[in-house]
Amino acid sequence: MKLIECPRDAMQGWHHPIPTADKIQYLNTLLQVGFDTIDFGSFVSPKAIPQMADTAEVLSHLDIPANGSKLLAIVANQRGAEEAVMCEPITYLGYPFSISETFQLRNTNKTIAESLELVQTIQELCIKNRKQLVVYISMGFGNPYGDPYDAGIAMQWVDELTKMDIGIISLADTVGVAEPDNITKLFSTLIPAYPQVEFGAHFHSAPHNWEEKVAAAYAQGCRRFDSTIKGIGGCPMAKDDLVGNLATENLLQFCKEHNEPLTLHQPALAQAQRLAEQIFAPSL
Repeated sequence: MKLIECPRDAMQGWHHPIPTADKIQYLNTLLQVGFDTIDFGSFVSPKAIPQMADTAEVLSHLDIPANGSKLLAIVANQRGAEEAVMCEPITYLGYPFSISETFQLRNTNKTIAESLELVQTIQELCIKNRKQLVVYISMGFGNPYGDPYDAGIAMQWVDELTKMDIGIISLADTVGVAEPDNITKLFSTLIPAYPQVEFGAHFHSAPHNWEEKVAAAYAQGCRRFDSTIKGIGGCPMAKDDLVGNLATENLLQFCKEHNEPLTLHQPALAQAQRLAEQIFAPSL
């Protein structure tokens, strides 16, 4: 079971600026917990996502344990990818590839066709610089814009990505619309069809329906899940009312109930939870 902790997703749309020093302290605490990967920041336009403008500075102050959590940074264009691949501590670059034309334009100012070309460019940069690309199938379970969607469309775009030898593809429920039946259909088809690909799940959900989503993906063999402490965050480019992320606390309880062995440093986890309460107060 791989747990991908996503403080970047929690911070990026937060309604007040988070001081750089607070981000550094929070991330350094998370790095002590033992998560497989920390989605820590993004190399994107500061005009689009001002909360992430200090990602490079934050990175320079992180204490990364040897053989510990790996770092993932989100990029939205070639310029951001070129900056990210030059950062030695980063293992993964993440790119949001939306299968909703409307959202792809909103999120990266590119059409789906243009984004597919960009994925190829970023993949080449990653290979050249010994990084790994993670492609997020944004709006992977439907969209609120009326753009065409069904499971077949999602599978079609996954097939296109696999032709580029993308090794990690995460299906993202960007606006919290995924239904268990659709989750089951996608993962049950994709995982056996592409054994060379590691499929993940990035669920946004309300507190009442997170478990059915996780259970549906888990039952079909998904073992890579994104979450955030206390379920904070969502995508600020999706719509005005953010749907929260899957809460790490809930995911940990799910793992315990399903006898998934995890080796996490509990004191560091507790400290990270306390810091989250301070950083994201008073809304918690």
